[in-house]
Amino acid sequence: MRSEEIIIVGSGPAGVSAAYPLVESGAPVLMLDGGRTPRMSLPDQPYLVSRSSDPHQWKWLVGETFHALKNIEGVSPKLRAPTLKYVFDDFEHTNRIRSNNFVSIGSLSVGGLSNAWGCGVARFSSEELISFPFSPNEMDQSYEIITKRIGVSANHPDDMSDFFGLDAWAQPAIPLDDLHLYLQKQYEKKRMRSVSSHFRMGRARVAVLGEDHEGRKKCDQLGNCLWGCHRDSMYSTSKEIPKLQSHRNFSYKPGFIVNAIVRQDGQWLVKGTLADQALEISARKVILAAGTLVSTLLIIKALHHRCSVPLFSCPTAAFLLWIPSLLGNQRRSSFGLGQLSFSIKLSDNVSGYGSTFSTSGIPVSEFVRHLPFHRRYGVDLLKHLLSSCLVGNLFLPGRLSSGRVTLDADDSLRIDGGHSSVVSSLMEEASRLLHRSFRQVGAIVMPMSFKIGLPGGDIHYAGTFPMRKNPKIGETDEMGMIKGLEGLYVVDGSCLPELPAKPHAFTIMANADRISRRLVASFWGEH
Repeated sequence: MRSEEIIIVGSGPAGVSAAYPLVESGAPVLMLDGGRTPRMSLPDQPYLVSRSSDPHQWKWLVGETFHALKNIEGVSPKLRAPTLKYVFDDFEHTNRIRSNNFVSIGSLSVGGLSNAWGCGVARFSSEELISFPFSPNEMDQSYEIITKRIGVSANHPDDMSDFFGLDAWAQPAIPLDDLHLYLQKQYEKKRMRSVSSHFRMGRARVAVLGEDHEGRKKCDQLGNCLWGCHRDSMYSTSKEIPKLQSHRNFSYKPGFIVNAIVRQDGQWLVKGTLADQALEISARKVILAAGTLVSTLLIIKALHHRCSVPLFSCPTAAFLLWIPSLLGNQRRSSFGLGQLSFSIKLSDNVSGYGSTFSTSGIPVSEFVRHLPFHRRYGVDLLKHLLSSCLVGNLFLPGRLSSGRVTLDADDSLRIDGGHSSVVSSLMEEASRLLHRSFRQVGAIVMPMSFKIGLPGGDIHYAGTFPMRKNPKIGETDEMGMIKGLEGLYVVDGSCLPELPAKPHAFTIMANADRISRRLVASFWGEH
């Protein structure tokens, strides 16, 4: 049995962000993760060019084992992309997670879900941090550090600048495509006299490069974002591991599947398997950054806690947006992630957030499957219509979910999902306001296209062991240390006490950085 000083479980955004301050301070750190890596090369030609001329396009569109067809019912197109199969493979089975009315998604890959995220980033406002057990100012330095490290675009002042709060440290904006440019101009022209005060819109802020950065290349707008970026323009923590390995005090053990953490002789014993062989490693401190679902499972088992705990996730919806003035617009490859974002006020204390995306890098089949008539006619319709359409999404606050997680008798994790009873009426109001607001800027939310997603389909999971000023069992302190488990910390979404309707991964990273910087001081104080 090996012994370490500090073990970090997980190499995703939380794990890497927690690792940097410790490693740079000289503290010895061992990082463990599931170790899955890509097995397919990524397309490197514009999406529309590849679709018309690449004889091997079937490999990344369908997959040599027909992955896309086998996962046709998957909640997200990402789950059907053969190039991303390694990201999601065997997650539920390996971690013994079972779901009821909930879409449970996670990763065993190097870099975790940062290999397949939407790259949306935002800082939580002072009001949104009010339930966090420390001054909001404590996050300022970490937000700046993370922004500069990962590369965020765009520094473009607009009506969403305050919402995102990152422009001071951001790179240049990625150019908008023709449809989004039209929407932006219409909004700016009409916002003072006709656009609803409940609706505001501006550039999306994304962790995608607007200029070259530390060996990664700026976005070239080929439209392959769904399948993966061959230029590494989209941020993934998998690219950070070699940088951490350049430090002699950092060790990395990929392929280690952690299944339990127990206290023994004043140390933490991390139990798991590596290459199907049982292995145990002890450490003075363990930092859980395995993603909310797995970290929750490990904590509940360590606490021997059989009562259910709450789980936040953001209720979601998606819709198709048509711009009649651009009917017949020529399809062009363009940036495939969020280009414009919006905030919409639904009631005195509830607002929603969403983004709009180009349809040019998404297979037509992803749209045909949602049309209310025969697919043959759907193809004919979309052939003429899709080049003037965008797709949009909507997120509501996580407090409107009603999910629960429970450790079953066989030590598997059961997730029971659901939405608050008010979600249905809020979604109706959102649909009404989006129809009206987009119509005022020259776009139409297509009839019958507004669809509410399944609980968990947002993949914004949080709040199972929230940080509190005076934590009780089942909660964590301001350092993410779990009450009753001294020396065991959690830095992923599990410890967030609030989940607003906005991108949350960036705040998870900043909070992990903040906690780790506090740990640096305590580590060297003990030595």
